[in-house]
Amino acid sequence: MFKFEHILYFYGLLAIPLFLVLFIWQLVSRKRRLKKVGDFQLVNQLVPNSSKTKRILKFCLFSLAFISVVLALCNLQTGSKMKEVKREGADIIVCLDVSRSMLTQDLTPNRLERAKIALEKMIDRLEGDRLGLVIFAGEAYVQVPITTDYTAAKLFMSSISTEIVPVQGTNLAAALRKGTESFADDKGKNRAIVLITDGENHEEEALEAADEAAKAGIMINTIGIGSVKGNPIPNFVNGRLAGYKLDKQGATIISKLNVDLLKEIAAKGNGAFVQASNTDIGLNAVLDKINELDKKQFESKMYTDYEDQFQWFVALALLLLVIEFIISERISNWYKKLNLFGNAS
Repeated sequence: MFKFEHILYFYGLLAIPLFLVLFIWQLVSRKRRLKKVGDFQLVNQLVPNSSKTKRILKFCLFSLAFISVVLALCNLQTGSKMKEVKREGADIIVCLDVSRSMLTQDLTPNRLERAKIALEKMIDRLEGDRLGLVIFAGEAYVQVPITTDYTAAKLFMSSISTEIVPVQGTNLAAALRKGTESFADDKGKNRAIVLITDGENHEEEALEAADEAAKAGIMINTIGIGSVKGNPIPNFVNGRLAGYKLDKQGATIISKLNVDLLKEIAAKGNGAFVQASNTDIGLNAVLDKINELDKKQFESKMYTDYEDQFQWFVALALLLLVIEFIISERISNWYKKLNLFGNAS
């Protein structure tokens, strides 16, 4: 197995077409200048040792050297061996609210972005735990199946927005049930749901779903995103603020954190409730509660001991540049006798 450590450097290869255009422009310009001096064929005979073929060869060598440098910067890595790693941890499903009320700006920059920051920090602190991600608004969807690949989880998380779920609302019951289903057939006491939401849901069904999860042995922790006082929900058009959401009577809708509901859900799931703020997301309390679970041992096969291979590309680039430097644009006498290069301007 192989991978490139820094794939962004591949954009450097976009310079190759530019080099080609400049090289062709140089050849055309040279030919025009010679034509201005006099008859092209006559001038060409006056410089018989000049070789266009060698100029093209030098350009190809330089381009290949440049490509080798880009590949060296990308740093090709190869997995030297397959190793079976035993892990011990909890299974955690994060249910993240992506309803439009999460755009409310009582947290900086808004509730959803603050929740994503909290989730990233939580992922950074996981050790051996398996993680899954469910997103929800009016409906719930599995965004990341339960996995130990934290990098992939972060990658998927970066694309999350309020537009990712077609049906709006804050269906906590759907989120909790989808989270419960995501544990598959595992019946151990090592499972936890972390519900991150502003809790704007007043249905009894949410508490019923919490009861179902608790009876299945799943711990439920809730992180409240927002303020009890509440704020209006921004209405963005083409990325710009165009007022605030209105109800059917034309009044501004105020989105408030439903603390009581989230506390009750956490209590039913034998978990912790924390209210996030700009200075404290409340991760410590949630992770401490999850650490109380029985840890499950499971095995995960993965490539380890990746070895850097950039030095081969550096060596190749240096070799190509040395060859390009040694080759002149003129035909030497012994090359001329061998007739390896044509006499072309």
